[in-house]
This record gives sequence, C-alpha cells and structure tokens, in this order.
Amino acid sequence: VQPRRSTGSTSANVIRGGAVPGWAAYNEALDQNPLTTKSLTSLVGWAIGDLLAQVFISGGPFNFKRFITLSLFGLIYYGPSGHYFYNFLDARIPGTTSRVVAFKILIDQLLWTPLFLAMFFTYLGVTSGDSLGAVRHKVEKDLLAACQGSWRVWPLVHAVNYKFISTKHRLIFVNSVQVAFNIFLSIIGFRK
Repeated sequence: VQPRRSTGSTSANVIRGGAVPGWAAYNEALDQNPLTTKSLTSLVGWAIGDLLAQVFISGGPFNFKRFITLSLFGLIYYGPSGHYFYNFLDARIPGTTSRVVAFKILIDQLLWTPLFLAMFFTYLGVTSGDSLGAVRHKVEKDLLAACQGSWRVWPLVHAVNYKFISTKHRLIFVNSVQVAFNIFLSIIGFRK
C-alpha cells in the first residue's frame, strides 16, 4: 500500500502513512536534515523529562530556568552527540548479531555513559555559575551513582536498540526511554 498525500490547503503536501501520525514527515525531516531533527527531538525529550520530574516528583514551584537549562542540553549536546555517536558506532561495528550487540552495549555503557554523564554534570554546573572546583566535586560525588542508575536501565534498552532499531531511528527510540531516565537525571543533577 502506497502512502497517501494529503490534499489540504497548505502549499507543501505531507506524506501520511503508518499508524503514527507525522511519522512519514519525521522520516523525511531525518533524511533531509538529520542533525537538526535529532537535536529538536532531544530538546523535546529532555523538556518532557524535566517537566514530569518537576510536576510529579520534585514538587514545589515550577523552576523555569531548570526546565530551559535541561531542554537546551537536549538540543545542543544530547541530540548532536547522540547523532554522531550512533553513526560512528554503527559504521565501525556493523551488524546485529548477539555478539555485536553485546559489544556495542559494552562500549555504550563503559565509555559513552561516563563521558556523557560527566558532560551533563559539567554543563549543569557551568550554566549555574558554579566554580570549576564545585563542578569537579559534583562529578566526583554523583558520577558513579548516575552510572549505576544507567547500568540498571540502559543495557536492556540498548539490547533492543542495537538489535532492532535502525541507526536513523536510534535517537528517537532512546529519547522515548530517556524521558523516564531524564526524571532521574533531573533530580540527581539538581540535588545539592
């Protein structure tokens, strides 16, 4: 079955197909400008994660600065770095055999995760105006706990990710799970 084009009054027709509204348009955006699309997708994922953390877990008044800080982290760091990391990993280690998937998970969790989390805590410290000593202390204090939290969630998620999800769609898949993990990171990232 061929996807149908909408016949709306807009000048640009949007291809519609599949069970998810907008999926074809999202794929077209990925094809035309993957870095921007993945960065914007990550902005949304991080925004939703912090919104949920603040509304349902943290309590108290909504912290708009925190919300913007985490949303921008998704846009300027997580989206671009995820785009390049997954493309690099899949280009260097192609395939979806159990052995390849296990190796990718090992690289992801033992190399990428500590680097990503150190960048996350550094970004939060810098955007909060903390001294380099305070940033270093935060990384030293919370990096292991954050990695341990990651190791409880992400190996299973990445088993699915590296086995069944195309490189092009890895970041949207990860961002959908990341929303829940961002609640954890939002809380640990802003605790004193």
